[in-house]
Amino acid sequence: MTTTDSSGARAEILARIRRALTDVPPNEPEAETIPRDYLQEHGTHTNAQTIELLAENLTDYRAHVHRSTADELPATIAGLVADRGSTSVVIPAELPITWLTALEPSSVTLVPDSSDLTPRQLDEVGSVISACAIAIAETGTIVLDGGPGQGRRMVTLIPDHHICVIRVPDQVVASVPQALPRLVPTRPLTWIAGPSATSDIELDRVEGVHGPRTLDVILLS
Repeated sequence: MTTTDSSGARAEILARIRRALTDVPPNEPEAETIPRDYLQEHGTHTNAQTIELLAENLTDYRAHVHRSTADELPATIAGLVADRGSTSVVIPAELPITWLTALEPSSVTLVPDSSDLTPRQLDEVGSVISACAIAIAETGTIVLDGGPGQGRRMVTLIPDHHICVIRVPDQVVASVPQALPRLVPTRPLTWIAGPSATSDIELDRVEGVHGPRTLDVILLS
């Protein structure tokens, strides 16, 4: 497009806007407060029911859901790493060290997250363990915001196996409207709904395209 064509198109768009505003009173405010009286959740659920709904929707998205107490957590994590056959695990900064006490140093190398880790090096790591910011039951979504124990975005997107720990009930909400006020929009938010997957025009599902092929979620009570 030439400069003349561009200027002409701009003038036409502005003219249409002016015509559309001819019936607007001159003293009308430019912006009105729009009522946002959305439903905060669909129905009323107890904490236990909300957690069950989260587990159901995560499973529907082909994530593997596990239950654990604080005492059982190290063994649960070690078992998932062993089942995957991983010999190296990425550890985000500020991940609780107590979560890792059952991992055998002789068979599993812990790789601390740092700016020196390249995408190629992360691609060679077997698993990544992370905490989360919040989980949404109605959508089966986990949100990471790069906070303590979550690491940089690529740390949880490149390794093929992601173990994510959700503290229940504190980190579980029923709906997106309940989640948004608890999130900081300027942080690097990653919204996860099951393992990475896509489908072609014939609906053949392929996993591991844009992120981990396997997602293990631990509901930590």
